[in-house]
Amino acid sequence: MKKHSILGAAAVLLAAIAVPALAAAGSPKGHGGGASGVKPPKARSSITHGVVTVEGHRIGYEAKTGILLLKNREGKPIASMSYVAYFESGVRDEQNRPITFFYNGGPGSSTIWLHMLAFGPKRVVVGSGTLTPPAPYKLVNNDYSLLDATDEVFVDAPGTGFGRVIGKSDGGAGKPSDVYGIDPDAHAFVQFITQFLTRNNRWNSPKFLYGESYGTTRSAVLVNLLERDADVGINGVVLQSAILNFNINLDFPQIDPGINIGYALGLPSYTATAWYHHKLPNQPPALQPLLSQVEQFAMGPYLTALNLGNQLDSATKQQIAEKLHAYTGLPTAYLLKADLRVRGGQFRQQLLGDDEVTGRLDSRYSGPAMDPLAESATYDPLNSAIAAPTVAEFNGYVRNTLDFGKHMTYKPGINVFMQWSWKHKQPGARFQLPFTPNVMPDLASAMKFNPDLKILLLGGYFDLGTAFYSAEYEMHHLTIPATLQKNISYDFFPSGHMIYLNPKVLKPLHDRVAKFIESNYEAQ
Repeated sequence: MKKHSILGAAAVLLAAIAVPALAAAGSPKGHGGGASGVKPPKARSSITHGVVTVEGHRIGYEAKTGILLLKNREGKPIASMSYVAYFESGVRDEQNRPITFFYNGGPGSSTIWLHMLAFGPKRVVVGSGTLTPPAPYKLVNNDYSLLDATDEVFVDAPGTGFGRVIGKSDGGAGKPSDVYGIDPDAHAFVQFITQFLTRNNRWNSPKFLYGESYGTTRSAVLVNLLERDADVGINGVVLQSAILNFNINLDFPQIDPGINIGYALGLPSYTATAWYHHKLPNQPPALQPLLSQVEQFAMGPYLTALNLGNQLDSATKQQIAEKLHAYTGLPTAYLLKADLRVRGGQFRQQLLGDDEVTGRLDSRYSGPAMDPLAESATYDPLNSAIAAPTVAEFNGYVRNTLDFGKHMTYKPGINVFMQWSWKHKQPGARFQLPFTPNVMPDLASAMKFNPDLKILLLGGYFDLGTAFYSAEYEMHHLTIPATLQKNISYDFFPSGHMIYLNPKVLKPLHDRVAKFIESNYEAQ
């Protein structure tokens, strides 16, 4: 298998959660049959109304749930994308009201997670670092919805949610390659957003993008396409649990011998995890001062030692291993055997002992090892804590409250890894890159094209899927003028990949994002 395919199939399991694999194509009821002469599919929507209380303030809203069609150059439908949008009621001038497009990642994830666990008007109650009790589950008012700061559009990626690839048997002309790939996916979102703005008369509204996980990869490509190709001005982009350069992740750094930066950038996340589980030999009371020490060690003595390769002398290697033991809790002998290079899956398998593994996307979670003798952890305990309650509550909410999808199947996620194209044509490049993707040039291009574009980077200390320090490193290495670095702001939280799973950070997360939105437009 080619290198970029390996990373695509394994390292990019970056959706907010690994949902059950489902077929990418297929025709839910109401989307066409399989017979010849079937009627072409149509866009559709349902409108309902509700009230949410956000930090003590009651906000009435209109909810619009629907499906938009993507079409090819000949005007034939190739795919459908589902969404749920919330508009504050009683707004005199909608053109002055910000609108934010939210999406999760995967690739192959719907946006059920940002919608039902983070910022929608209703929130599913799940365990924070622990399992969620069995059904019946609980759906509550979301005190920290972002409806007080912006209208919200939760967009499901093509093939997920109620959306499907629309082939000939369904009255369309689509095929998986039309939407499954870095560039096709971004073009699909461009078409969705421009359609949505037109249908809802929101072209002049302040516009923001909020992507999580692979959704940040999408955002980097998308914002550049929106601004430069579609003439859609974007006020700001929120990157949560970001990954723009897939060469520096913790999942498979060993496939690039000689590229050691990923191990160094991931070390602070190992330290945070070991600190959380009280596995450090000398446990300090506070995390952040410790992380500052670790970052200096990681980018200094540790990275220097790794870059020496087999020229590293045994005495120095022993010293580095002992320091790593102090910062990770892993045995010195194990670290020496690993040649000072421990991958994310290995760390998750080894840290807790007692046949327990930590979570990948949120290492606060833990669970029994599927194979106690395995080298690396083979599943993420986070999944069993949040998947069932979120999917169950959404299926009832969308049909009973939002009045949509009663005879359709909602897919939280699909398995698109074997179909996904990881080739990407960077801005100004003459050809598509056939190796591990890096979309940092796309974000840099968008920021240079629009010097007013603001970026907010958010991350969790306990994320072993997209390490927070790696994301910060990416921002500092964008090929932009030094004057544009001021357009990037940062905030990190004592949580994991899905920051909002820690109820203690719901308010500061809400307040940080709301402030970012409100400070990056001027009402007329």
